[in-house]
Amino acid sequence: MCSAPDPVGPDAHTLCRDPGNAGEGPSCAVHLDWPVVTTTAPPLPAAVLWDMDGTLIDSEPYWIAEEMHLVESFGGVWTDEDAHALVGNALEVSAQYILDHSPVELTVVEVVDRLMHGVMRRVEERMPWRPGALELLSALRAEGVRNALVTMSWRPFTDLLVRLLPEGSFDIVVPGDAVEHGKPHPEPYLTAVGLLGLEPADCVAIEDSPAGVRSAVAAGIPTIAVPHVVAVPRMSGAVQIPTLQGVTPQDLLRLVGAAVSVPEQPAEPVSRPRWGYGS
Repeated sequence: MCSAPDPVGPDAHTLCRDPGNAGEGPSCAVHLDWPVVTTTAPPLPAAVLWDMDGTLIDSEPYWIAEEMHLVESFGGVWTDEDAHALVGNALEVSAQYILDHSPVELTVVEVVDRLMHGVMRRVEERMPWRPGALELLSALRAEGVRNALVTMSWRPFTDLLVRLLPEGSFDIVVPGDAVEHGKPHPEPYLTAVGLLGLEPADCVAIEDSPAGVRSAVAAGIPTIAVPHVVAVPRMSGAVQIPTLQGVTPQDLLRLVGAAVSVPEQPAEPVSRPRWGYGS
């Protein structure tokens, strides 16, 4: 007789064997025919394309402080409205705006150079990561998802950022001085997906500014907008979230799945204190 307890469940059955002359009693094994439950991991994007200023690092206050310092050094006045008009633009466009709205007497390239190197000095003193951004970037790398940096900052600044990050954080970098048309034109993002050898629809872009979101959407890339310094209009092809804090690689395709086709709507105000330019 088998000494095993009664099988558990209607589909269980007991198998017994006689060990022969081993001098031991019979042994039994209970086999359960219950189904095996398996789970499928959420799909991941083929690549994530990151904006830099205001999305990956909180450098917009640095840019604004440098703009104010430059304009005031020529006896001009720089307002919040002026500063916010430049967020997300190509640096040449921002420089021309400064020349058109202040007494600064420099060339466009000289304005960009002064602003950028001033911001770089501040970044080297303290790297201001945006909440959740570095964690998400690291998690994507761990999952084998490719990452691209698509920014309007020029090569010296992107070289600094890449040097300060773990090696291999970005597969490619598209700086503002590598394209003919900056954001909101789609060229920066189309250049990135072309270098990656991917289709835009298989990627996800992360942006913080109206110009950046329009650039990524125009390139056909599902986009996550995380408004920061300025409000971003709600538009087809982009979904808005308040922060990247707690966002995982597995969340990204689910989030952009909510980016339904809707007409562009006015931007909602971003709650923020007035910038401390003296920082």
